Amino acid sequence: MRILGLDYGSKTVGVAVSDPLGLTAQRLDTIWRKQENKLRQTLASIEALTKEYDVERIVVGYPKNMNNTVGERAEKALEFGEMLKRRTGLEVVMWDERLTTVEADRTLMEAGVRRENRKQYLDGLAAVFILQGYLDSLTK
Repeated sequence: MRILGLDYGSKTVGVAVSDPLGLTAQRLDTIWRKQENKLRQTLASIEALTKEYDVERIVVGYPKNMNNTVGERAEKALEFGEMLKRRTGLEVVMWDERLTTVEADRTLMEAGVRRENRKQYLDGLAAVFILQGYLDSLTK
């Protein structure tokens, strides 16, 4: 059973996939788009990945505010999750992603990745943290 993890942002979607046993998450890609509301190609790319990797479920990062309220970014992530569900027919799970981007940036900094090179890895690594958190919750 493979699960796809997504870090949905205004210009990018970080993508990670689980191993076939559903134990570990690996970074796949970062999907870039020119405009925030232009999602057709993004959805098509994700749909192709679900078929290529035989994905059974999608986990989308849910960026709630630190005080646990739902803001504009979280609402957009929910809408994106609904679009994915309609497009792929797969179960879509919204996963609390607070501080995953901060954690990913810190990890890249500690790994010695230069500031100007971090953006190309940041969203994919955040998707790994989102997916790994979800996978870890399944084993508890």
